Formats: sequence, structure tokens, C-alpha cells
Amino acid sequence: MEEIITLDYGSGGRKTARLIEKLLVPAFSNPALDSLGDGAIIEGAERLAFSTDSFVVDPIFFPGGDIGKLAVCGTVNDLAVCGAAPKYLSLALILEEGLPMRELETVVASIQKAAESAGVQIVTGDTKVVEKGRGDKLYINTAGIGFVKYPGLSPRSIRAGDAVIVSGTVGDHGTAVMLARSGMMEGELCSDCAALNGLCEAVLSTGAAVRVLRDPTRGGVATTLNEFIEGGELGIILDEEKIPVRPQVQAACDMLGLDPLYCANEGKLLAVVDASDAECVLAAMRETDAGRDAAVIGKVSAETPGRLVLQTAFGGRRILQKLTGAQLPRIC
Repeated sequence: MEEIITLDYGSGGRKTARLIEKLLVPAFSNPALDSLGDGAIIEGAERLAFSTDSFVVDPIFFPGGDIGKLAVCGTVNDLAVCGAAPKYLSLALILEEGLPMRELETVVASIQKAAESAGVQIVTGDTKVVEKGRGDKLYINTAGIGFVKYPGLSPRSIRAGDAVIVSGTVGDHGTAVMLARSGMMEGELCSDCAALNGLCEAVLSTGAAVRVLRDPTRGGVATTLNEFIEGGELGIILDEEKIPVRPQVQAACDMLGLDPLYCANEGKLLAVVDASDAECVLAAMRETDAGRDAAVIGKVSAETPGRLVLQTAFGGRRILQKLTGAQLPRIC
């Protein structure tokens, strides 16, 4: 039977990785692409970071944000975790026939506000309209350029004993979008959608030995950490009791049969840093609004090569693999 594209290929998990590694990277292979960071580092008169992303969230308005804010913050964050200062964005809109103009005006105003808050400019763009039933209201593509201030961030730099830090509660965005879609627990939970360039600057400007930064979007914290260590000689051990999860998120995940560690975040930062600098990085994060709930949640270890292991609250251990399947489709 001929293989077809399913929603699993958009989950950020195993099938997404297979699509990238088996089809896209071999087709377009070059040094800037092959590192598979959140953005490509391009050599020139100045070192540039370049990233692109597409946003297909359903619903387009959700507690804590909308597709416009999400598009700006998502691309800003991809640049910031590369060690770059985001500067310029492109904006491409694919509009479905029948979209109410007032909704488009609200999204555009949200984009303007988010860009101004993040200190970036929309400098080019495009607009297309598709027939009713072909676009689910609105899709957005953004590309971003920033100037690299802190080069060398990479999962290849991690060392045994390094601390794993998350900037706040996990699973907020994915859960909030899912609840908004279903109409359950409306108003109980908001997305964490936010630009992280200020938080990244606060961390990197400390001079701490920061190995890698990443914003754990599709596939959540568990999938992102798996990407750091897969195929390597090092693993990561997480302490379940130290991972911050809002009670509302945990309750919603229990009800929906989800795991917060696999739910998307759109305003959280994962950092792997030298253990001796962990307190310094925590202090820097906690001085910002985006990082006030930051916590050390685990460590890099040679004990579990290539594996992400969760030390549970009951004293046992559980292997966390990359997300398999589409746990929450159309969330970003």
C-alpha cells in the first residue's frame, strides 16, 4: 500500500523526524541545514540566524493568545535559542474565503503588538486567498533573521553532570488550545505564548557555560530532550517531583489522557548548563517575568546513554521516548 502523509507527520515526534531526516535533509543538505537547530547560522559579513515556521492552530483564538501572536513569538523564539538577537520577520498570510474581516483585523493587531513587544520589524510579506473549505480560516508563515551574539550553542556540547533547567510550568499551551477546541474547562487555563528573546539574553549574558537552549514546542519537553541525546553516549535523568506543572494542566491532562511532558509550550525555555552555573542561570531566569517559575529538573548522565529517563515520584524509573503519533494536532 502506498504510504500517505497523516497527521502524525506534523506531531513533532518520530514521524516528523523521519520525514526531515529521510527526505528533506538528504534533498537539501548543506552545513547550515544539517545541524537541524531551530534556526540556521549563516556565515557572511555578520553571522546571521535564519528561521522559518508555519502556523495552523485550531482554533485561531485561544486563551492567552491567537495565531498572530503565536506566529511572531514562535519565530522570535527560534532565533533567540540560537543565541541571536531577532531583528526582522517576513509575514505570509493564507486566508480562506469567508474569513470575517474583523477576525483578520484582530489577528493583524495582535501581530503588530507582539512584534513591537519583541523588538522586531515585519519587513516583507505576502497574502493569498483560497476557496472556502480549503484553508480553515487562516494559515500564517513567518521567517525571521537575527544577528548571532552568542555562538556555539549545540546539543553536541552537553557534558555528563550538566544541569537541565526549564524556565517555568510545562504543557500550558497545548492543553489550553485543546481545551479551547473542546469547550471544556473554558477560562481555567491560558497559553504561555510569549517571546523569549529577553529571557535568552538574561541567561546568556551571565557568562555561564550554557551548552544549548531550546523552546520545547511540538512534542513538548520530552521530545525536545530526546533530540539532544539520541544516538549519543549521554542520557538525561529527570526528577518528576521537580518538574513544574500547573494543577489545572495536570487535571486537564488526566481528563484527556495526555502527558504534560509531551504537550506543546510556546513560552518556555529549556537550558542545559554546567552544573556549577545552574544557580546563576536560575537566578537570572527568575528575575524575568517569563522565568519566575524556573527550576532544575534533571541532569545529563552517562548512566543512561541515548535515553531520557524519568525518576518518578513513586521511586521507580520510566523511559520517555520521542512522541509517537499526533497527541495534539493543529496546536501551533
